[in-house]
Amino acid sequence: MSMNHIRPWRHIERRKSRQIRVGNVPVGGDAPIAVQTMTNTLTTDVAATVAQVQAAAEAGADLVRVSVPDEASAKALKEIVRESPVPIVADIHFHYKRGIEAAEAGAACLRINPGNIGDEKRVAEVIKAARDHNCSIRIGVNAGSLEKHLLEKYGEPCPEAMVESGLDHIRILQDHDFHEFKISVKASDVFMSAAAYQQLAEATDAPIHLGITEAGGFVSGTIKSAIGLGQLLWMGIGDTLRVSLSADPVEEVKVGFEILKSLGLRHRGVNIISCPSCARQGFDVIKTVEKLERRLEHVKTPMSLSIIGCVVNGPGEALMTDVGFTGGGAGSGMVYLAGKASHKMSNDQMVDHIVEEVEKKAAQIEAAQIEAAQGAAE
Repeated sequence: MSMNHIRPWRHIERRKSRQIRVGNVPVGGDAPIAVQTMTNTLTTDVAATVAQVQAAAEAGADLVRVSVPDEASAKALKEIVRESPVPIVADIHFHYKRGIEAAEAGAACLRINPGNIGDEKRVAEVIKAARDHNCSIRIGVNAGSLEKHLLEKYGEPCPEAMVESGLDHIRILQDHDFHEFKISVKASDVFMSAAAYQQLAEATDAPIHLGITEAGGFVSGTIKSAIGLGQLLWMGIGDTLRVSLSADPVEEVKVGFEILKSLGLRHRGVNIISCPSCARQGFDVIKTVEKLERRLEHVKTPMSLSIIGCVVNGPGEALMTDVGFTGGGAGSGMVYLAGKASHKMSNDQMVDHIVEEVEKKAAQIEAAQIEAAQGAAE
């Protein structure tokens, strides 16, 4: 439940953008911010690629991007699209014909790079294929592959050059009466990305896809993405996002959701609030949280769980969560339900017990949502 009405300092006013559709996923407007990732398998290895898509979808991905570097990949895309549980975005670079083939294969969206897709005539052919096959387009500007004339004009990659590139290609799409597009202006430099996105947000009402490209490995990439995407989302900018990590695509999805959850923009699964632990802890907090994260991955219902090692902050944090556990003494701690102290539980049984309590609470929340929906329909 949103508490923004009594805590105005938590309120984020999202930028007003028009809405498009990527397959069955609405993007922009008042739609939830979509989380996407990208496969890193060979696209021609259909089984491996589909397995990655399915794993990402299970982790919560709304969209999955698949690279289409050659004709064989475009042919494989048709089967991947058929077996995917979520809309597929085809990643197109250098050869415009791959975009046409991807649209024909059933891609829900084509990501084209203004810096390498070719002249306006070629872009026009991609637009026609997208229109004919009910496919949207993402204009994907990247600081590392800007057009030559823009690099000559500005001297180096910069926010102004990135935004100009994006707006030039928006004009091409609009000149061909095509409006089902979103846009991104990515860079590996957090400052450049943030500045470019802020300028872009003022220059167009198109839905914006956020990302810090080539962010790095799991730890460094997560931090860079959290800083870059976090500040933009806090400003209300962003309709879809991808956290680019040199890691398993599932990890990208998890980090993306954690960023959105931390800002109250989307909620999925159990939000675990836990202390870093210290000498006061009444149980091993770190190992307990690791176990609970694994054991609760299957819970998709938005809810909160506090795991605090001692009574300094434990009871206070538990007041704000659906389920809580606070360490005490003599090998046991206190279980909190709906913010109130409920009963004691031994440390050696706490993990199993907390999982049961979370599952029970999730079932209650889901039942209440179903009842409310049925009541609204009557």
